[in-house]
Amino acid sequence: MISTIFLSTFLTILIAELGDKTQLATLTISGSSNRPFAVFLGSSLALVLATLIGVLLGSSFSQLIPVTIVKLSAALGFFLIGATLLLSQNDITDNENQDIAP
Repeated sequence: MISTIFLSTFLTILIAELGDKTQLATLTISGSSNRPFAVFLGSSLALVLATLIGVLLGSSFSQLIPVTIVKLSAALGFFLIGATLLLSQNDITDNENQDIAP
């Protein structure tokens, strides 16, 4: 059971972190410094610390708030973010089309 949780967490976080702002920032810092190992250690420690905070808050929330409410809140949050991104994309496209029209 623990190996299933470990593997699903590992794969989820790995896929979520590929190509995100943190990885791009690490790539930029590494490319502009002569110490890639120090960049690796710094970015790894930052990710571990951020994950620790998430785990501690998550375990605290699970004791205070029912899991169903946490899942619904997360789903609603992701839905709102997606809807906002889609709506803002339409606004950008409309503005670009207005700039092109004679």
